[in-house]
Amino acid sequence: MATPPVLRIVEREARVFARLWRGFVFSLFLNPVLYLAAMGLGLGHLVDQHSGHVQGLTYLEFVAPGMLVAIAMQVAAGESMWPVLGGVKWVNNYHATVATEITADEVLYGVVLWIAIRAMLGSVAFLIVAALLGAIPSAWGVLAIPVAGLCAAAFSAPLSGYSVMLESDLSFPLIMRIGILPLFLFSGTFYPISQLPSALQPIAQLSPLYHAVELARDATTGTFDLGPDVVHVAVLVACIVAGLAWGRRRFERRLTT
Repeated sequence: MATPPVLRIVEREARVFARLWRGFVFSLFLNPVLYLAAMGLGLGHLVDQHSGHVQGLTYLEFVAPGMLVAIAMQVAAGESMWPVLGGVKWVNNYHATVATEITADEVLYGVVLWIAIRAMLGSVAFLIVAALLGAIPSAWGVLAIPVAGLCAAAFSAPLSGYSVMLESDLSFPLIMRIGILPLFLFSGTFYPISQLPSALQPIAQLSPLYHAVELARDATTGTFDLGPDVVHVAVLVACIVAGLAWGRRRFERRLTT
């Protein structure tokens, strides 16, 4: 049975990753240790001493799931900008791909799927380190891994569609600074969004990261709330579908004209 074209794209990316994985192993495990030690244990100790638990959780338990999906967002953003632009501008491997039977939209779907898988691989490492540090009180925490994949895809789909039509990477640092970084800080990762000014709370709730943080936190604590969790999943899926619909048109325009 022939391999589906989308999986061929994933296979190609996986083969490249397999040649470079040694360069990622150190950061995959060191980054969670540094993040959790600084924010969860260091700052968390002060928070717990000063104000007690946050939403009934120690600060380490509160912040770990948020950081897990926020890092997945950062990974997705980076992988959806420079490598995608490289595929049509510097390396041109996307043009070579559509010269075969694989279509432009299948290239997009494969890229987004691979980035989601790549983010989930990182979240596995983060979850292991967090569990060893006592930050994951529930066995349901394993569900935070697919949540990280959904979060990554929700950002990857539109960002890949944006990147594919560019001629330079000058806007990428700006996106990271005024887009990704503020989302990292103000989407409920480090504190409840109820601590934000009331005018900013509805804006924070528009962020896909906010919905991923809430889902991941419910998973790691084992405290699911069906109604809100269904809404969180629906928002992430809607972002993916809309991003793919927009990105598909842009990939076809860049790769077939």
